[in-house]
Amino acid sequence: MDSKNIVNNVSLGYYDGMKIKLPENAKKILDTMHEAGFEAYVVGGCVRDAILGREPGDWDITTNAVPADIKRLFKRTVDTGIEHGTVTVMFGKEGYEVTTYRIDGKYEDSRHPSEVTFTKNLVEDMKRRDFTINAMAYNEQEGLIDKFGGIEDLNNKLIRCVGEPRERFSEDALRIMRAVRFSAQLDYDIEEETRDAIKELSPTLEKISAERIQVELVKLLLSDHPDRLRTAYELGITKVILPEFDACMNTEQNNIHHAYSVGEHIIQTLLNIRSDRVLRLTMLMHDIAKPATMTVDEDGVSHFYGHDIKGVEMAKEIFHRLKFDRKTTDRVCNLIRYHDERYPATERNVRRAMNRVGAQDYPLLLEVRKADTLSQSEYKREEKLQLLEQTGQIYKEITEKGECISLGDLKVSGKDLIDLGITPGKNIGNVLHAMLEDVLDYPEHNTKEYLLEPERLRNEFMKDQ
Repeated sequence: MDSKNIVNNVSLGYYDGMKIKLPENAKKILDTMHEAGFEAYVVGGCVRDAILGREPGDWDITTNAVPADIKRLFKRTVDTGIEHGTVTVMFGKEGYEVTTYRIDGKYEDSRHPSEVTFTKNLVEDMKRRDFTINAMAYNEQEGLIDKFGGIEDLNNKLIRCVGEPRERFSEDALRIMRAVRFSAQLDYDIEEETRDAIKELSPTLEKISAERIQVELVKLLLSDHPDRLRTAYELGITKVILPEFDACMNTEQNNIHHAYSVGEHIIQTLLNIRSDRVLRLTMLMHDIAKPATMTVDEDGVSHFYGHDIKGVEMAKEIFHRLKFDRKTTDRVCNLIRYHDERYPATERNVRRAMNRVGAQDYPLLLEVRKADTLSQSEYKREEKLQLLEQTGQIYKEITEKGECISLGDLKVSGKDLIDLGITPGKNIGNVLHAMLEDVLDYPEHNTKEYLLEPERLRNEFMKDQ
């Protein structure tokens, strides 16, 4: 459905001609509630996405029925947020959140209302929602209900608060990040008063949990417009949630290989890599330590020696602060550690690099290096890209041939060595690593016959034992 073809009737806020195709189970919930004499609508982001022709992730429902009524009408329900009027209606493994119209009390922690009062008035419920494009409701009987100009803002591609922006952000500071995240996902501008309120109230993000900040940051990074991170910087958001990035925005790179400040370079790399959680987080963090490692030589040229090692240290601290999981932290830090490595495109070099980085992450490292190169100056860019192309081709050939790059690929195991009488323990590991060193240089040596030949085993692989 094209929002540009919607006929606005702003005075009434009703759009009788609009049709949204509802999932069968969502329609079943609405019909059941209507038959029981209650009002019910799909509401919020699902309505917005359906109007824009996007696939809604969830279909939320709002109603004047109280939780007890909802539980009485449906066989399987879960009390997911009953203190706030939310009951999840289950159909098999599929759940639909059904929430009673409500008026929120005073917000004392910039996130949660101190109390919730149920209301019978849909418009009163919609007043408490964050943005106009998320404050629309729909059912098949009445069509679209838009009392706050959501359709107009969709047409104008604007993120605008419902009512007074400072009130909305004071109620829930996380909405500050949601505004920028929606602007990134939809490629919308943030309306001027809403921007001003964000700039004024961004310090209140300190009251929001790290887990919530992390979720919004990742959604922004994975969007089609991760460069809206620049908006987060301009509005004072990153100063609170990621001050290390602000330092990058304020660090120029006076070096022939670069065309941007460190921060702008990071933004360009985000645009030059596909939307993958590990990859986008790697680009965000890959040069995060440059401000801390910058030196300037006698010719005025900036250098950033050791920013890869320092970057791992800083990234770990940031990931810990934002409560990221261990697996993500380890993989991103691994890619940061090796992102600036350069070597001639030979089979030996690539095998050894694959061994250092790991088989899982090496192809991602090639993507990281390409995005990094495309975001630098044009100085020697073609040569750099050609080297990457050659390296990628060799990587592909090594993979297709199934050559050994790790201990797990060796044709010899610890059991083989024990069977030959070698004492279990550290010696076994040392011998296997010596064999791997040989095989990384000469992959044709990866046979039991070669590696376990008695004289070679004794004189080469066990000589330091």
